[in-house]
Amino acid sequence: MLTIRHPTLNDADVLLAFEIDNRAYFEHWINARPANYYSLEAVRTAIAAAQADIDKDRAYAYLVCFGDELVGRVNLVDVTRPYFNRATLGYRIGQPFAGQGYASRAVALALEAATRDLRLSRVEAVVRPQNAGSTRVLERNGFNAFGRATRSMYFQGEWHDLLHYERHLYDAAAAPASGPARAKAAAD
Repeated sequence: MLTIRHPTLNDADVLLAFEIDNRAYFEHWINARPANYYSLEAVRTAIAAAQADIDKDRAYAYLVCFGDELVGRVNLVDVTRPYFNRATLGYRIGQPFAGQGYASRAVALALEAATRDLRLSRVEAVVRPQNAGSTRVLERNGFNAFGRATRSMYFQGEWHDLLHYERHLYDAAAAPASGPARAKAAAD
């Protein structure tokens, strides 16, 4: 069964191994992390920063697990409240698990958390047009394309276009909670 959960410092070793094992695969699609990221100390620092972001309602990082095995990551970042109640979605699935539906399910789980736990109203995502698999993941999860930014991402020595996607999460009649109201609702 696929699940998502926030990383803890106990995940540092597994997360570092996952990132190292999939480094070349990820760098085919997205800009490379700095070389100094690939150390236990740097991963622990990143996990602590992710926990601080959760505490401050700025971003929500999740590990994607199939049983006890780490298969990917999904994140809701750039949380903007109170008026927009939105976030930007990002995800990465390890190469051995690509093409098996894990990304689609992980995104669905992140959208459930965004709706139920975070009370977000909108989630946005961007993808390069060449990444047909990622485009399918978004569309399977109810995202709609709403624009194209030309020459907006410098990647591997070239400028690339980005497709912008959106997904609305709540019934227009139900106003979402924000800030302290969201925190109180989560505590109840």
